[in-house]
Amino acid sequence: MFDLTGRSALVTGASGGIGGAIARALVRAGAGVTLSGTREAPLQALKAELGDKAHVALADLARPEAAEALVKAAEEAMGAVDILVNNAGMNRDMLTMRLSDQDWQAVLDVDLTAAFRLSRTALRGMVKRRWGRIIGIGSVVGLIGNSGQANYAAAKAGLVALMKSIAAEVATRNITANVVSPGLIRTAMTDRLTEEQRGKILFRVPVARFGEPVEVANCVVFLASDEASYVTGQTLHVNGGMAMP
Repeated sequence: MFDLTGRSALVTGASGGIGGAIARALVRAGAGVTLSGTREAPLQALKAELGDKAHVALADLARPEAAEALVKAAEEAMGAVDILVNNAGMNRDMLTMRLSDQDWQAVLDVDLTAAFRLSRTALRGMVKRRWGRIIGIGSVVGLIGNSGQANYAAAKAGLVALMKSIAAEVATRNITANVVSPGLIRTAMTDRLTEEQRGKILFRVPVARFGEPVEVANCVVFLASDEASYVTGQTLHVNGGMAMP
């Protein structure tokens, strides 16, 4: 339905389940994709699956200089970065009164500050071309909070505000900035849960199931498309009704 032929996308955190699903969906829609992460083996495996439209660029986004270098590498590989998907993330869970400064900062560096740095760099080319899509991958906990995840929740809430601010700044350049905010998505970790554990978790989800990574990816493709050109500064919640803002 949504045609991204001729567009080029950079997906961070592409070695994970959601990141990989996003990359696959973008390629199916016709886009070229640069796959980024810290683990080369899964990135190379995904590139082999996706073929010539995919490129690999390793990056440790905890390093301040990595974001600008990554965008430049993606531009060299594809000619441009039309679509930036800020999906890279990490968590270091701990109750607030025991959460160290180091673990607080580490999560904010990767989950929020790196998204700012990547967006800042990618915007230069987008503004010149007068077209662009920046999409942050948030989390339901950025809306409702979660015990033991003050750092992660704060970063994801900050991502929403960051995208809104960018959206306001560049709207006249035909550039949009939005967030896709997943809830409980099926991953290798959730597959290891017992039936009892799954039941307790799913009690909070009205549709009574985990989401699939492709359901997040499809929302990203929509926001990256021309059909979403009048959608900016928004958060698209993909959580099965777990939170209804």
